[in-house]
Amino acid sequence: MRIYIISKKMFIIVSFILLITIIFLSFYVENSIDTFFMEELEEPIRNGDANMNKMAFTCNVDWGNEEIPKILDILEEKNIKITFFVTGRWALKNPELLKFIYSKGHEIGNHAYSHKMHSKISEKENYDQIKKTEDAIMNALGIKTKYFAPPSGDFNQTTLKVAKNLGYKTILWSVDTVDWRKGSSKEIIIARVMKKPHKGAILLMHPKPATVEALPFLIDKIKEEDIEIGRISDLL
Repeated sequence: MRIYIISKKMFIIVSFILLITIIFLSFYVENSIDTFFMEELEEPIRNGDANMNKMAFTCNVDWGNEEIPKILDILEEKNIKITFFVTGRWALKNPELLKFIYSKGHEIGNHAYSHKMHSKISEKENYDQIKKTEDAIMNALGIKTKYFAPPSGDFNQTTLKVAKNLGYKTILWSVDTVDWRKGSSKEIIIARVMKKPHKGAILLMHPKPATVEALPFLIDKIKEEDIEIGRISDLL
């Protein structure tokens, strides 16, 4: 039987190679597991079927009370029902206005509690932000919301996991009015919206004066395309 003697230099080289191999395999396995679980989560919904002659309008609400009745009047005049995503803190402060929106046949969605960036907060904070809003809406309307719109469209895999575990579909948009940006006039908002595809689209707006001015024109022009405007639940 032969006995092989490994030099100290060779031992160090072999040990180094083994160490690098172990680190690589650990990293690969960990990322493979993460990828597996990430694939189990539903991606946010940005639009419906592009072959459908339907489009959903959404209005995110954390402020703008003075503009909401004007928006509701326009929608009633045009016989349109849309989805309002409200924050929990807004719902707590404005239960009567929330009830009024809902009484008009509009859909209510969850816009988290205090408009935080959800990719920057912990899993527990993600849970609290969504659940507290769910409870505030439940207390005001007696309904369980099923759609969640993360504030500023900001999310990560933790956000998606928490939302899914609470029974929500996460909603984003494909047509953005960007009406919150300074200098967003009626004409600019109309131009932003009209250059985008509308079939199966989800439009995002906020209760801003320029949006109120642009809304009747947008509804009429989109209807001329033979597209039915409705709520998220009408589109999906």
